[in-house]
Amino acid sequence: MSAMAELRDATGHSHQRLERRLDVKRRFSDLAAYREHLQHMYGFCAGLERRLAQPALSAALTDYAERRKLPLLRRDLVALGIGSAVLAGLPSCETLPECAETAEALGCLYVLEGATLGGQTLLPMVRARLGLTADTGAAFLASYGDEVSTMWQRFGGAVDAWCATPERSARAAQAAVASFEALEAWLCGARA
Repeated sequence: MSAMAELRDATGHSHQRLERRLDVKRRFSDLAAYREHLQHMYGFCAGLERRLAQPALSAALTDYAERRKLPLLRRDLVALGIGSAVLAGLPSCETLPECAETAEALGCLYVLEGATLGGQTLLPMVRARLGLTADTGAAFLASYGDEVSTMWQRFGGAVDAWCATPERSARAAQAAVASFEALEAWLCGARA
């Protein structure tokens, strides 16, 4: 089984639980709710991207700089009227898994890269309900545009190449599950 398949299997339960708790219809029901959701995503990505900023990750995933989500979220929030002072004061998620080793970093990044796939299904809803496009507040959801499949395949190739040993694959899977749990807690609060 490939490392990507192992990540998918390991995170399946966590991913489904997050989707059930997220309540996308409420979060994308109006501009205020959508803006609040993006602010939370900004805080999560700010914390995680700080941990992912390491030369080893860039060596394993040569296009990592193109994959960063904070610039997209910043662009969206500015388009939705959030000023730089408010952006600078947004809380940052600190309850995140360690990403010191490249396999762990790839596992954490799996969650954000998966969000780009989900963004493709949410973008039409945001366009229809809120009238937003990639240029007017939905850049994060649009992420890679027409290149989503290509970027996902390249990410999968990097994960499979780097996490080819059982030890690395296990570390990536543990970090991915922990990232899903951290995202769920950050966006939805503690589970009852």
